[in-house]
Amino acid sequence: MGSPAQGSLAPISAAHWNAERAAHLMRRAGFGGTPSEIAALAAMTPGAAVELMIRGRADGLVLPDFEESGFWEPCLADFPPSRPATTDKAAETGEVMGVKVKPGGPRPLQPATNRFFYWRRASMLETRRVAFWWLDRMLRSGHPLAEKMTLFWHGHFATGEEKVRDYRKIKLQIDTLRDGGLGSFRDLLTAVAKDPAMLVFLDATHNVKGAPNENFGREVMELFTMGVGNYTEDDIREAARAFTGWGNDDLEFRFDETLHDAGEKTFFGQTGPFDGDDILAMILEQEQTAIYIASKIYRFFVREEISPAFARELGALFRDGDYEIAPFLATLFASEDFFCDASVATRIMSPTELVVSTYRKLGLQQMPGIPDPYTVGTTLGQILLYPPTVAGWSEGRAWITPGLLFERGNFAREVMFPDMISFTDPNHDPGDIVRRTNDKINAGLEITAATLEEGAAPSATAGIQESFNTRYGNLSGWQEALRKLKPIPRAAAQFDLTAMLADEGANTTEEAVDLLAARLLCVPLTAPSRTAIIEMLTDELGTSDLAAAQGFTEYGLRLAAHAIMCTPQYQLT
Repeated sequence: MGSPAQGSLAPISAAHWNAERAAHLMRRAGFGGTPSEIAALAAMTPGAAVELMIRGRADGLVLPDFEESGFWEPCLADFPPSRPATTDKAAETGEVMGVKVKPGGPRPLQPATNRFFYWRRASMLETRRVAFWWLDRMLRSGHPLAEKMTLFWHGHFATGEEKVRDYRKIKLQIDTLRDGGLGSFRDLLTAVAKDPAMLVFLDATHNVKGAPNENFGREVMELFTMGVGNYTEDDIREAARAFTGWGNDDLEFRFDETLHDAGEKTFFGQTGPFDGDDILAMILEQEQTAIYIASKIYRFFVREEISPAFARELGALFRDGDYEIAPFLATLFASEDFFCDASVATRIMSPTELVVSTYRKLGLQQMPGIPDPYTVGTTLGQILLYPPTVAGWSEGRAWITPGLLFERGNFAREVMFPDMISFTDPNHDPGDIVRRTNDKINAGLEITAATLEEGAAPSATAGIQESFNTRYGNLSGWQEALRKLKPIPRAAAQFDLTAMLADEGANTTEEAVDLLAARLLCVPLTAPSRTAIIEMLTDELGTSDLAAAQGFTEYGLRLAAHAIMCTPQYQLT
């Protein structure tokens, strides 16, 4: 029997089902798994295996919710948009964010400045903890598709902490994406449109009757539902009018009728007193919406190349299913097209997928804090909860350059050989400016002198009368935030390659390399690479017989694993 047919949505036959295709399903509908997990999936029928990935394990771990550090106070709800806005409000009213202006002494507005930098630093640090918590869920969840779908929607409905400036809203949005990620796209679109993080990110508070802001009206069509070229500028302007009055009261959606333009609008050729819900419903009536969303899901889970005719077929499938996501995915994951040669080992893993799949393949039970995932994401180009734009991240070949491939190899080295000696927690690093200010104050300099620009003469402080000092505020805010911050667990990945390969029956260096490659790769090593890694391992151990190297195999096996993880094949899923 030949290979599964490209472009066919017919279910794969039992005759085509094997361990390799079970591994492909586990990689794409999740983040991969160990050989024993793959074998268990392969022992099922194809339909049962897909159903398990869609629904998740009934006996999966009960994962704890995020445990906050305790930064939040209700008086922070009206957090000003900038430091100047903070000190201006304090000067005008005598109070801001729960702190009062000093009644006397130097720098009367310093408490307000400190408060501003405290919350900025606290929200940033807590957002990193939220990202770590989420990565741990990706690693440990018995329903990895739910987490991977959340990752997909995070890139699709992209908002970031740098503008939202509130870890609570970011966490709430991730929960919204997870809760609705496999349900109805109709419901998810509405939930995201009314999500506080999205409302802040796309300036809903500036979208009012008489002065509509077009940010959300544009992005909801351009990025979230239809794609460029399927609407007019008039449609954008009219949609913006319909969304006027939408905003948030901290963590709740709020509609302010006094700010809403209730007049007639003409949208997609229809005229009426439309509101935001009407606009979303009319967008979902468009054939292009189903094609756009179905195609984007397909590209994320299957492959980048998709013909216009097949895109229309996928769109019809999605729309005929009333935009229900789980049934659409079930059809994709069971299809011959999903398992055809063109779909296997042709996607480049995103940095997040690379990290999580690495740890899942090694059988880890919790997310390591060394190497630091935030630092890894910064280096590899994907920082969770900090998308570069409202368009999210580019995918595919954008993840790989010669420099990024080198850094992926560095990540593999840090997994296999963690640097426990020189590692310092990056969350404890305030940055060069704050560090220099702290050092100077600790050395006995007065605040103004300690915060002068480098090279300025000490006499430059003479006669200065400050109402506040920004650099000192940055230092004070960081110190207060760090006092409250709950630490991320800092441990290296716990795994034992020697025991792992012994359990799998490896007796020689050749067998060890083949088993490692089978565990870590979705395509075989090239013959020259395989030979070179076997020779390297044999030379390191001084023998090809693993039993003869008993007691000192781990270092050599980690060298071999690192070499495998540095190959181009390791980047594929």
